Amino acid sequence: MKPGFRFSGLRSGREKSIFEIRFLKGLLAVSDTNSDVKTGTPMQTPFGTGQANRESTDLAFTDPLTGLGNHRRFFDKVDRLISDRADDPAPFTVGILDLDGFKPINDLFGHKAGDDILIQVAMRLRASMDGHSTVCRIGADEFAFLYPLVFSEDAAAEKARMLIEILSAPYDVGERTARLSASVGCSLFYSGDETTEILVNKAETALYHAKRSGRGRVVVYTREMEEAAKRVTRIEQALRRAVSAGEVEPHFQPIVDLTTRRTIGFETLARWTDRDLGAVPPTVFIPIAEERGIIGPLSQLVLRKATEAARSWPSDLFLSFNLSPSQLVDQNTGLHILAILDRTGFDPRRLEIEITETGLMNDPASAAQIVEDLRRVGIRVSLDDFGTGQSSLGRLREFHFDKLKIDRAFVASILDDRPSEHIIRAILAMCEGLGMDVVAEGIEEEAQADRLVQFGCAGGQGYLFGKPVDADATLGYLRDSFRGALRAKAI
Repeated sequence: MKPGFRFSGLRSGREKSIFEIRFLKGLLAVSDTNSDVKTGTPMQTPFGTGQANRESTDLAFTDPLTGLGNHRRFFDKVDRLISDRADDPAPFTVGILDLDGFKPINDLFGHKAGDDILIQVAMRLRASMDGHSTVCRIGADEFAFLYPLVFSEDAAAEKARMLIEILSAPYDVGERTARLSASVGCSLFYSGDETTEILVNKAETALYHAKRSGRGRVVVYTREMEEAAKRVTRIEQALRRAVSAGEVEPHFQPIVDLTTRRTIGFETLARWTDRDLGAVPPTVFIPIAEERGIIGPLSQLVLRKATEAARSWPSDLFLSFNLSPSQLVDQNTGLHILAILDRTGFDPRRLEIEITETGLMNDPASAAQIVEDLRRVGIRVSLDDFGTGQSSLGRLREFHFDKLKIDRAFVASILDDRPSEHIIRAILAMCEGLGMDVVAEGIEEEAQADRLVQFGCAGGQGYLFGKPVDADATLGYLRDSFRGALRAKAI
């Protein structure tokens, strides 16, 4: 056992001795310095009222990195406040603060620098508290605060915004500086029926809504959120069942050569219809899958079904497939993809993987390794939704993308917005210089397609050329368009 601290005290009875007290998972390892005997005994010791008890309690309730209280301290504080207000339940505020994007900063500057930043965060939060308030560190980059004298939702939100502002100032990291934002969820105690766990869960629910709304947001819990949270849970449970049963299906949207209007490939899009919930939009179930850890199995299911379907297509058509941000930090992602291709017999050279700018920001080093692993076996990699994320042009040089997809927001305004026109022209010129292919997304009008051809854009995708349809409908479309090639496949 590693030594914790030295305690000089009285043994049971009248014998005096020196004891070393070491902690390991709730046990006191007591060694008498006058003896070779070392014993591990439960924490029910004869020293319960002395200095050792006070020091052991402090250790158990303190975060060792920042010196703030830990989650046990926080729950104890809230428990005591609820007990004090049992007869007169005056409102108070509980909040959870989560640092936005701390992991990339940790990876960029190193873990020691990350710890230094957390210490600076803790110092700022502690300094912001008055004599009645409490702040504790309850997770890696998560802090909890208690405001006993904040009685209203507006006041709680104002306090939370103040904390976000305090944390937004630069942090010193050696000779460099880093910036952080934070999201906060708050809940208010109104009734003696509420427990600490209920209050914290409500604050976590509010934090979830704050994070989904973007960085640097404050959300105070409402009853409507509870209903929304219940619906998310219902969708999550149904989605888990659907993935296990193989009930999520790939749909395919054509990608065309804008000059010839010939189909050159398809993008895979997940679609799910539940027997009770009905058709659940991907804008609903994909974020839930991402947040609840289902996206990996879901993605593997859809890729397997998509590659099985695409084997019967003409061999010159490619299949495009999206990776989620969380898959770009999972070093097993490449292995999963290769295992699926091996199982279905789909040529890796016909597969294109799409990733977003936002996905690259979470862990650039891991994403770069995954991209390199995929490209090594012939899989092409494209950057999706270009122009809407928080990446930089340096990412294009760093990741060596094969293709860039222009976001639909620029295409939608190409006919009547000069800045969008100039941006698209600049993107096309840049990609030509970098040797990258280009596809414009969201094309819905002939005039948009014509303008893009005029600018020199080779590829296009959108409702003008076809909506996403299931595998059978896609095969029917291909039979009409590629009769000879499909007959050769059948032979």
